[in-house]
Amino acid sequence: MKNVLVSVMLLTILQQPDTPGTSPSQTVPASTGNVFIITTDGLRWQEVFAGADSLLINNEKATPVSELSNMLYWDVTPEARRKKLMPFLWNIIAKKGQLAGNRFYGNKVDVANAYAISYPGYNEIFTGTTDEMISSNKKYRNPNINVLEFLGNKEDFQGKVAAFTSWDVFPYILNEKRNRLNINSGYENGIEYTAGQEVINEVQQEVTDKQATRYDQLTFASAKEYLQAHKPKLFFLGLGETDEFAHDGRYDLYLQQANAVDRMIAELWHWVQTTPGYKDNTTFIITTDHGRGSKTGKWTSHGAFIKGSSEVWLAMIGPGIEPLGELKEKQQLYQRQLAQTIAHLLGENFDPGQPVGEAIALKRKETVLPLPEKDRTVALINDARK
Repeated sequence: MKNVLVSVMLLTILQQPDTPGTSPSQTVPASTGNVFIITTDGLRWQEVFAGADSLLINNEKATPVSELSNMLYWDVTPEARRKKLMPFLWNIIAKKGQLAGNRFYGNKVDVANAYAISYPGYNEIFTGTTDEMISSNKKYRNPNINVLEFLGNKEDFQGKVAAFTSWDVFPYILNEKRNRLNINSGYENGIEYTAGQEVINEVQQEVTDKQATRYDQLTFASAKEYLQAHKPKLFFLGLGETDEFAHDGRYDLYLQQANAVDRMIAELWHWVQTTPGYKDNTTFIITTDHGRGSKTGKWTSHGAFIKGSSEVWLAMIGPGIEPLGELKEKQQLYQRQLAQTIAHLLGENFDPGQPVGEAIALKRKETVLPLPEKDRTVALINDARK
């Protein structure tokens, strides 16, 4: 046991990115009026960037009806497969936003925590820190300040921050008891007095085998009711079924859910772009909490000692996000940079009282190239004549 703990501590140290804390006095111009963070639990970068895996989609155990799954999600090239799986991601975000994490190009996004499981991952996303004491998915109230509550305490954001999640551990991860954030998780009924929410609540009550993760479609439906009624500035939608189906070893359902998540994001983006106050004034940050095993026999699992578990991906679209599409240059980003990135997009600096990862540079720095010798001579002559 001692050797395992030592190994985990070493992993924690080795995976810490060289990202210094940000000065609390820093002022940041707002790039967007609203930020929506969307996560889909445990969705691998391999499927995001290359689509369906041939070894898994044709595996009878992982994909019982492979012919149907092949019709839906298979194609000859990775580019065609990924468009079939996640068309909004590749037809819209790839043109108007940014996609990071395609390791085939050396473009890497990783978790910095040593554990590569859900609670540590979400803690890292929202607090900008890696806490070695958060090492499991137990319902333990997070002592770390998260960016949602930090901004929610500011005058401009009071009553304008909310989270709707499928996994019922989020009230502990975001420490709802401490900060009184508006968090709807698991099979918790929505409180909107609308006909739509009443139907959703009734459907939830009819679910007999309630698990820790609510059906994503129910989470999404409740989230839409809340958005229409309250118009928050900072909103988190946490979806979970991709991870559940992966743990069950059902690759066909995992692909199906990834496709469903893409449709939900597309529907949400359409709503944003057709709603006054949100249109052209809202940024989406889309990511996952951890990777999965990169080997065929390990894809169902993830954790500190499963290769590939730390490898994640990131998609962004909206004001302030330069439309660079799929990022192909070599770089290294970390999950712990997202909390400060969220704050910076909203014109704030996240200062929870401890160092956090620095914000991601969302625009390429302009570079002034030196003029050729002939042009420099002409420029000098023209300057002399002025």
